[in-house]
Amino acid sequence: MRNLLKIVLVSLITITGIQAQDVFGKWTTIDDNTGEARSVIEIYEKGGKVYGKIVAITDPAKRDNVCTNCTGDDKNRPILGLELLKGLEKNGDKYDGGYITDPDNGKRYKCYIELEDANTLKVRGYIGMAVLGRTQIWERFQD
Repeated sequence: MRNLLKIVLVSLITITGIQAQDVFGKWTTIDDNTGEARSVIEIYEKGGKVYGKIVAITDPAKRDNVCTNCTGDDKNRPILGLELLKGLEKNGDKYDGGYITDPDNGKRYKCYIELEDANTLKVRGYIGMAVLGRTQIWERFQD
């Protein structure tokens, strides 16, 4: 009985640790220039692929902004609620094969995301090859 309890406890700890180590959930984006929190992105699965949308904007003056420079279905949509990560698929330790939209300029970039650790997400947007791009670090959102 005691061994069974140990097995159950170790299993629960392992499962909890694995679940905490995924990209899903809410992430705080950080402004590259100021180092301040900028928005909260919720990353989720839809149709077997990974998506992320803006669920909060820290600057009250920007909460009603729309993506005037976006293209397609995103053109003139409110930035709050905008799905900026689209169509990523798990590929080893990364999620790639989709794209990210920069809501400031409406440009769309290929992208990949990967966990640095349980609370740090590396987000890389690029043109053509991943070496021609920019990386942001997002921090897991703390309620």
